[in-house]
Amino acid sequence: MKRVFLFVATNLAVMLVLGVVTSLLGVNKFLTAQGLNLPMLLAFSAVIGFGGAFFSLLISKPVAKWSTGAQVIVSPRNETEKWLLGTVVRLATKGGISVPEIAIYEGAPNAFATGAFKNSALVAVSTGLLESMTKEEVEAVLAHEIAHVVNGDMVTLTLVQGVLNTFVVFLSKIVGYFVDRVVLKNNSDAPGIGYYVTDIACQILFGFLATFIVAWFSRQREFRADAGAASLMGTPQPMIKALARLGGVAAGELPKSMAASGISDKVGIMALLSSHPPIEVRIAALQNRR
Repeated sequence: MKRVFLFVATNLAVMLVLGVVTSLLGVNKFLTAQGLNLPMLLAFSAVIGFGGAFFSLLISKPVAKWSTGAQVIVSPRNETEKWLLGTVVRLATKGGISVPEIAIYEGAPNAFATGAFKNSALVAVSTGLLESMTKEEVEAVLAHEIAHVVNGDMVTLTLVQGVLNTFVVFLSKIVGYFVDRVVLKNNSDAPGIGYYVTDIACQILFGFLATFIVAWFSRQREFRADAGAASLMGTPQPMIKALARLGGVAAGELPKSMAASGISDKVGIMALLSSHPPIEVRIAALQNRR
């Protein structure tokens, strides 16, 4: 639940900052003496919604490196790093993308892929993952992350978030206007305090509800990435073994901003808000591919 709260709060903060900037630039001309200019409001909402989503995407790599402390392998220092580089090169070539940066970070078993573009992505694995898995299982995890990049999951998730952000802003301001003018009967040309309070409250509420949709989409892309890993490996068995191994250890918890990009996520009572399906469900889906 804390992860969800931080995600919603961060997303709201970005949209609010963009809202202030567009107000200062005079872009928000959707409030008129005759009421709401809905086409203008929709355009304004799209600027805020997609602006925040794409800004987050563009800074995803540096944020990932900073938040996890991941160190990119430039020149292999040992056999493990040499093997990692060679494996990622082979999988990326097979997937038809440029070789992403490969990094290692300290932590419990987990991994993630991120980046704004297919041909300049970042794939990172934790020390815990390397220590707890066989090479075949690590290769399956790397294939899973490469599949995310090949599928363009980072961009697609950003587009989904942008659309949802747009309607969060759009609907919030409509409800705010209704409360201000109809419920509180504000007849002045300028919006009253009821408009602003309702707008912010609705953005928080609708933003939280939108998180369920984002989480659902994220779970679907995990199934696709598992299937992609099976294709890259030529068999689903290594991915099944890797997932089973993750099911027997405490999955490393990534920084909140990177939670949706990891290989594994804790599933509790708020399963509908989880970015990853239960491991046993993922294993069953792979077994059905045989």
